[in-house]
Amino acid sequence: MSTEVKIPTLGESIAGGLISKWHKNDGDAVKAGDVLLTLETDKVAQEIAAEADGVLRQKAKEGDEVEVGAVVALIEAGAAAPAAAAPAPAPKEPEKAATPAPAAKAAEPAPAPAAKKEEAPKAEAAPQLKLVPKPEAEAAPAPAPKPTPSPEGRTTRKKMTPLRRKIAEQLVNAQRTAAILTTFNECDMSEVMTLRKVMQDDFVKKHGVKLGFMSFFVKAVVDALKSVPQINTRVDGDEIISNNFYDIGVAVGTEKGLIVPVIRDADQKSFADIEKDIIAYAKKAKEGKIAIDDLTGGVFTISNGGVYGSLLSTPILNPPQSGILGLHAIKERPVAENGQVVIRPMMNLALSYDHRVVDGKEAVTFLIRVKDCIEKPARLLVGV
Repeated sequence: MSTEVKIPTLGESIAGGLISKWHKNDGDAVKAGDVLLTLETDKVAQEIAAEADGVLRQKAKEGDEVEVGAVVALIEAGAAAPAAAAPAPAPKEPEKAATPAPAAKAAEPAPAPAAKKEEAPKAEAAPQLKLVPKPEAEAAPAPAPKPTPSPEGRTTRKKMTPLRRKIAEQLVNAQRTAAILTTFNECDMSEVMTLRKVMQDDFVKKHGVKLGFMSFFVKAVVDALKSVPQINTRVDGDEIISNNFYDIGVAVGTEKGLIVPVIRDADQKSFADIEKDIIAYAKKAKEGKIAIDDLTGGVFTISNGGVYGSLLSTPILNPPQSGILGLHAIKERPVAENGQVVIRPMMNLALSYDHRVVDGKEAVTFLIRVKDCIEKPARLLVGV
């Protein structure tokens, strides 16, 4: 009896995916719960586990695109116990083949030449031995040049993964449909850095996680969205939908592409809760276990290119959102303060927004509010 391994339903808008990796080989013994393969869709990478014990018989290869409901493998029950069960039928075949005369005759032609070589005089065997290495020697140089151009060629070609195709589609769609404009500012990170340094040890002892910069920016964005609610909107046809909640997406770079997990109800969460959410999402992204629900429903996105050393950029909207905040590397540079030139740790901020629903005044006001909250983090605690 065999158990079918089918592609499960992964979401309303997902019709299938690509088998990015088989974790078990064809013919391997597997147990219920073992991860068999990773299916990469246009939104997430989903691991598919075995539902029964047995031997895996693959029906699809890595790189194949498969639809929901497709059978990609079978698990043969009962064959998992003896590892040498596969070669067992081999000795039985000659016994059955020996009974009927035609079958025996059909099998004889293969060994016949070998038997003749053994009975032939040595003089005949000698030339054969001399001739055998020649074709091998001639064949040896033939494959040698073949691998050279292929792996070491000037170009390589591979198919885009569903996730990469979806990212490309969304980016192009955002630029095609939205009137994207970017406004810039900078903020002094001195007070946030000082606060983190002073409170870090106590924060870690109490909450078990470090106090990072991202939780400050998430809180600052929530505060700015409340001050400028026009940013917390989206366009739907000829209507403008205003969001009355604060689910903030935080862009995370992975080996397979950029994903944006969402921190739910960020306005109701503490700094520690936000930091824990970010760590949990980063871990799930690294393990390829991000779920579709983790990536949907955000109202605004924060993208931190500063972790890669970016000094300035113009982030692209994450549709259907109307705003995205780009963070950049913190660099010490001279600034004017009270008539004096001082060195401060500065960060460039970039707000890209949909000019169809957000005016320049609203965008600038939003960005200045974020700047004020970061430069005076006490505002986030007292609400001023």
